[in-house]
This record gives sequence, C-alpha cells and structure tokens, in this order.
Amino acid sequence: MSPVIDAYLALRRSAGFALSNEEYLLRSFARFAAERGEGYIRAATAIAWASEARSLAQRDARLKSICRLADFVRLEDPTHERPPVRHFAHPRVRRVPYIYTDAELNRLLEAALTLGPLGALRPQTYATLVALLAVTGLRVGEALRLRLPDVSPAGLVIRQTKFRKSRLVPLHETTAAGLQRYVRRRQRWAPGDDHVFVTDHGQPLPYPTVRQTFLRLLRIAGLESAPGRPHPRLHDLRHRFAVRALQACPAGRGAVSQHMLALATYLGHANINDTYWYLEATSSLLAGIASASETFYEEAVS
Repeated sequence: MSPVIDAYLALRRSAGFALSNEEYLLRSFARFAAERGEGYIRAATAIAWASEARSLAQRDARLKSICRLADFVRLEDPTHERPPVRHFAHPRVRRVPYIYTDAELNRLLEAALTLGPLGALRPQTYATLVALLAVTGLRVGEALRLRLPDVSPAGLVIRQTKFRKSRLVPLHETTAAGLQRYVRRRQRWAPGDDHVFVTDHGQPLPYPTVRQTFLRLLRIAGLESAPGRPHPRLHDLRHRFAVRALQACPAGRGAVSQHMLALATYLGHANINDTYWYLEATSSLLAGIASASETFYEEAVS
C-alpha cells in the first residue's frame, strides 16, 4: 500500500499541504493492514484501526484520513473500499470567538504600554504586535516569524505559512508608519538578530511568552471572561479582522463574493470555507442584514 500512499502524499503536498500528521496516520494504517495480509483498503479494517484511538475525535480523524486516501486510489482502482466517513460521527465544534470592540482593542494597547520595566522595549513590542494582528489578521506565528527583510514598501512578505505558501499582505500607510517606528527602535536592542519582534534581551519573541503576557494584558484591560461570554484569546484578533473586513464590504451579492475571495487570499486560506469559519454575527452585521432585507421587501412589494 506504500506506493499509493506515496503518490497521494506527493499530489497533496504539491498543492501546499504539509500533511506530517496525515502521513504518520496513513503509514500506521498500512502497517496495520499488512499485518492482516491486506494490500487494499478494506472498510472493516479501517474502522478497526481507527477504533484503537482513545477519543471519539481521534477515531473520527483517523477514519477520515483513510476516506481521503480511498477517494484518491479508487479513481484508478475500485478494488479499494471507501469506509463510511460518518461512522464515528464526531461533529466539528466551532469555538465561539470573542470579537473585540474598538474600545476594547484600545484598552489592550494601553495595557501593553504599561508593561515594565521602565524604558524597556517590551511595552512597544506588545503594543505593536497586538495592533498589527488586529489590523492585518495575521496568524500569531506568522507575525512572530517576520524578519526585517519581510517588511517591504509593498507590505509584509509572509513566507512559507501554514500551507507552505508565501503571500504579500499590503499595509495601510498608518500601519506601515507605526511598524517602521517600532523597527527603528528595536534595532538598538537586537542589532544582531533580524526578527521583527524581539525580547528585551534581543532574542526572537517566543509564543509561550506572548501567550502569558497577553493573558496579563487581558487582566489589566479588564477583559477577563464573564459568564455567558466566550473567553478572549489572542487568536480572536484574527476573527475580529475578518468580521471588520466583511463590515467594510460594498453592498451587492457579487461584491460580497469577490470580497470573500480577496479576504481568503489576504488571510492565507487554501479553502474559502476556512474564511467562513472566521466570521461571526455581530450587531453591526445583523443591522446591515436587516436593512438590506427591508429594502429588498419594499422593492418587491412596490
């Protein structure tokens, strides 16, 4: 079964998918099937192999990896069986994002500027990082991996991202100016390192440190979780950007479709369904929907 797995992985990786975990699962299944003396995908064998996982979510993910492989190999050899994709029926649960308001974002930025020690780079580092995430929708890892040469007059060059693709993220002139101010200042702290975001010791800013510091910023800004509301996360700044981008979209179905494609490209998504995943109904969006619905009804009955 190894040759078909090799061909399948090569095809999907050519489209930009890393598939490191998927390769591990497929190789594991191939060994499991070989121990049974099977060289073809058998639904019962795939279910038995997937059932060895501890949780329902893991069993579901394992079986779906075999279903994708089966879809590929059955195009040339229908001898392979396709397992029932919903055998374990584990639903994909979407965590409700926290959509920061403009006032809450300002409170976060003000909180960042209060960080110590006095005269350190740290306050500017976190204020710039939070602001950049909010106005670009970058993934946190993408921002932390930025190098000085990636800050170009045309925007940010995001290299080898989640799907091993690079993209250019244009910046508003005010964002570009603010980022340049920070870069000039951080040069004095880390002349020997070319990461954009660095610690006060001139080292690349690590994600665990960023996460812990952001939790502190939430406390300072008074944005800790409340009953009945989702807990604010750093990643939710990406959700905020997607929602704000949709709010700025021109009216009209065609314009919305084009806007969504542009947003998917800007966010670095390989599938527009991932972009829909980032959207959340807000009072502003619902008000716009209500207004559009009223206009449509009035034109229909007039």
